[in-house]
This record gives sequence, C-alpha cells and structure tokens, in this order.
Amino acid sequence: MLPTLDIVIAAFNSPEPIQTDPWSLLLLLPLVASIAVIYKATKMPTITTGGFLKETVTLFGSIIIFIAITALVLYVLAWLISA
Repeated sequence: MLPTLDIVIAAFNSPEPIQTDPWSLLLLLPLVASIAVIYKATKMPTITTGGFLKETVTLFGSIIIFIAITALVLYVLAWLISA
C-alpha cells in the first residue's frame, strides 16, 4: 500500500480525543451551522440572499436553543437522581 493511504486509514482507527470542558462545546457550532445551511439549501423552493440568511440563522438558533434546553434538562435529571 501507499504510505499516505496507511496514514489515512490509521487516522480512522484512532478517534480524535475531545475533552468534556465547556470550551470543547464550541466545536458544535460549525457542525450546526453547516447542517442549517445545507438543510435550508435543499428545502427552500426559491433561494434569495435575504430569505436564505434569515431562514438559516433562525434554524441555527433554534437548534442551539434546543440543544441547550436538552442539556439543562439532562443536567437537572442527573442532579435529581444523584441527590
């Protein structure tokens, strides 16, 4: 095999370490932004700049708010169970 291919295959066998601190949650933002852009690009019947930006920002915000509410509920549930 080619040496470059070996490196690429080895990269998929060892996962990237992600810490559990609040700073690592910033890695979530580019993922949510790309999901919002791609989803709206495929679902809008006609794409205009203003409408696309408004819809994408709205979807981005709603996903982030839903994630925050879900994290808060899970945190409270874990606190109630462990108390």
